[in-house]
Amino acid sequence: MIARYTLPEMKKIWSDETKFRTWLQVEVAVAEAMGELGLIPKDAAKVIKEKANFDVARVLEIEKTVKHDVIAFLTNVAEYVGEESKYIHKGLTSSDVLDTALALQLKEAGELLLKKLEGIHKLTLTLAEQYRYTVMIGRTHGVHAEPITFGLKMLLWASEIERNMERLKAAIKTISVGKISGAVGTYANVPPEVEQRVCEKLGLTPEKVSTQIIQRDRHAEFVLTLALIATTFDKFATEIRTLQRTEILELEEPFTEGQKGSSAMPHKRNPVLCERISGLARVVRSYSIASLENVVLWQERDISHSSAERMILPDATATLYYMMHVFSEVLENLNVYPKNMEKNLNLTGGLIYSQRVLLALVEKGILREVAYKIVQRNAMTAWKTGKNFKELLLADQELLGLLKPEEIEELFDYNYHLKHIDTIFQRFGL
Repeated sequence: MIARYTLPEMKKIWSDETKFRTWLQVEVAVAEAMGELGLIPKDAAKVIKEKANFDVARVLEIEKTVKHDVIAFLTNVAEYVGEESKYIHKGLTSSDVLDTALALQLKEAGELLLKKLEGIHKLTLTLAEQYRYTVMIGRTHGVHAEPITFGLKMLLWASEIERNMERLKAAIKTISVGKISGAVGTYANVPPEVEQRVCEKLGLTPEKVSTQIIQRDRHAEFVLTLALIATTFDKFATEIRTLQRTEILELEEPFTEGQKGSSAMPHKRNPVLCERISGLARVVRSYSIASLENVVLWQERDISHSSAERMILPDATATLYYMMHVFSEVLENLNVYPKNMEKNLNLTGGLIYSQRVLLALVEKGILREVAYKIVQRNAMTAWKTGKNFKELLLADQELLGLLKPEEIEELFDYNYHLKHIDTIFQRFGL
């Protein structure tokens, strides 16, 4: 992970210090459980808990020789514990420690992401309330459609974030499992009671059945959830980028004092933060492929997943966390331009009210197909000539035979489109 994209609180979770500390937490919990069950002397378990420690540099030094990270770790821990170290790791396989510890790290990383996501959710709701009635044009296919409000757009974002919050909570639950079941998951050398107690101590759920490892569909679900959340922020960032275009300029990401937009063109104010979010979302999505590939392993276990996970899990969590950090900054300092929204709303000379005219004609009793032709005929003239749509309608004798001029005037009121805005907001308790 590029250092600038890894924030300290997430970096700490994936540091060697935290990794080995979490391994030690699992090993001590196993020793305690075995002591409680009489599988090792209680005094030995007590000594292990009191003395067990490690030194990162020493572990890495030993690993250069033994070429096995867990053995290097256990060797170093034994140097601290002494005689009683013979009871450490009794009946376990490396993955008992690795997978259970990884669950703790992923749980912590997931909870950090969830907290950040909840913060962004609050920001979107605040913007939604602030701009509840700020009218702007709704666009479909990139083309002006009908009026909406900017607050409604923010409410839509809040709703999607809510779904992502629920997905992330579920993914955290899915990944928060431990296994202390031995070499192929049969508990031959370590009874199930140890696993139960260890997981209780660590705040995890015991895996119902495992092989030498916890099955990787759990990890894939977690990464896929991160990819989906990253895609949500890509979607939001793309919306801001689109609405920051010079000819639109309804929104603009923050541009701070002293910031430069281009080495060649001093006038440029580019959406670089949102572009960064979109680019990093591609990286997070790419990790979902590797996580799916990791599900397919040989029989009770191979380690083809291990090398990939050591990269994609820290990187996926760190990258998404950074993306959310940047997007929070964007939302907190977002430039909103209501005057440009109003200007763009009127850009087509009233064409955005064509459906109201269509429905009004149908209510007069003519066939929808006939009404559509009348309205479209005038709309196409407005597109081609730039003439005002309402003025064209007021000059259309066929239409005037069905609608009075004052009735036509009433159809060109954007407030008609906002009559249910409050109802939508009430669904969010606003």
